[in-house]
Amino acid sequence: MKILHVSAECYPVAKVGGLADVVGALPKYQNNLGHPTSVVMPFYNNKFTQANSFDKVYEATLSLGESSIVFNVLKTTEKVLDFDVFFIDIPDLLYKEFVYSADDTQRFLAFQIAVLDWILSRKEQPEIIHCHDHHTGLIPFMLQESYKYESLNKIPVITTIHNAQYQGWFGYDKLHLIPEFDSSKTGLLDWNNTINPLAAAIKCAWRVTTVSPSYMEELKENANGLEVLLSHESNKCVGVLNGIDTEVWNPETDHYIIKNYDIKTVQSGRKANKKWLCDKFNLDETKPLFAFIGRLVGEKGVDVFPEVFKNSLEKEAISILVLGSGQPETENALNNLKPLFQGKYNAYIGYDEKLSHIIYAGADFLLMPSRVEPCGLNQMYALRYGTIPIVRRIGGLKDTVIDIDNEGFGLCHDNVNAAEVEHAIHRATVLYDNQEKFKTIRKHIMTIDHSWDVSAQAYINLYQSIN
Repeated sequence: MKILHVSAECYPVAKVGGLADVVGALPKYQNNLGHPTSVVMPFYNNKFTQANSFDKVYEATLSLGESSIVFNVLKTTEKVLDFDVFFIDIPDLLYKEFVYSADDTQRFLAFQIAVLDWILSRKEQPEIIHCHDHHTGLIPFMLQESYKYESLNKIPVITTIHNAQYQGWFGYDKLHLIPEFDSSKTGLLDWNNTINPLAAAIKCAWRVTTVSPSYMEELKENANGLEVLLSHESNKCVGVLNGIDTEVWNPETDHYIIKNYDIKTVQSGRKANKKWLCDKFNLDETKPLFAFIGRLVGEKGVDVFPEVFKNSLEKEAISILVLGSGQPETENALNNLKPLFQGKYNAYIGYDEKLSHIIYAGADFLLMPSRVEPCGLNQMYALRYGTIPIVRRIGGLKDTVIDIDNEGFGLCHDNVNAAEVEHAIHRATVLYDNQEKFKTIRKHIMTIDHSWDVSAQAYINLYQSIN
């Protein structure tokens, strides 16, 4: 079965969030199962594209309303990844240093039209088109309704919702940019009197998936306005838990970390990584090290951190390290704690891939008090490296972390507020003080299988059920 994934992100080409990690791993595992799988994405001006050479495999002109736009389809000259990646090159729209911007309606409309024009030209067409998030949300509609793509409308199309909070809304003044279709079908694009690409995808895709079973259920209650639609379309919706790439995320071979280790050498390996972190960020390696890695935005629950950290650092013998960037007010609040808790707390505002790996390999606990977490990959990375997750019971966190009081291996809380997160941190310090139990749990979590093998097969089964 020939599978084509369409996405705005793909690790290591371009990454903003977990979408990139999924699209950078799932195709590899589907290839391993014997199904030729490739990705098509925009051609950005970034480190990856600057570091590689590309061949042109297709050139054409697309129509975006009354505008004619030349585009190319590129492919790396050398095989760089474990699967083929094709790039839509539209210099004036897509070749930017950023992935997302204020003019995304035009940018991603042009991208989606170029993808379908290219597929239309190919002798060998995909047997499954798998779209990811709202940036590709109009592809199911165009395949079904645009006259130009009528010959492609028998190809099953899947839409995966990675985060339903972002839906790609735009006004009816841009309706003419969509390739011609029967105007009586405009309702398929509409939700709450605006054009909503994610809603259109839910209506028109053959199947709709989310990145965890719990998130699928939660969306029927909280989907930023799409609750009724998802409930109505529930017969074609299914939650498939994401996996992680266990070749990239492997403490035995990870070239980023200070010292590699396995279950037998976990004590010395993690000690070396923790020491490096504590030396670099002026922290006490004898204390339990709590860490956060991710976007500093409300969805992640980080607005409670300034109060939580202040109270916990005053009451508990712990160290805290933050890696992330996001809302300026949160960044400032976290930076302002540094002089108050020197030797106990530090924050790196920004993102550093190497540092993130070392934190997974050296921190004792990972904080994830998310308000929204469709799947979450960080907790799976943490488990793989022997770092115990502290999570809110939501979405994929609920599906992957079981509390130690329920014969599990993590620390869970139900709400996003300072009191509950502080209590979870206190419970973690109690666990840390019981080193025998702490080390037993750490070894156990490293054996939990969250690889893509199971999830990739689940998607293959889904494709085969509709093909």
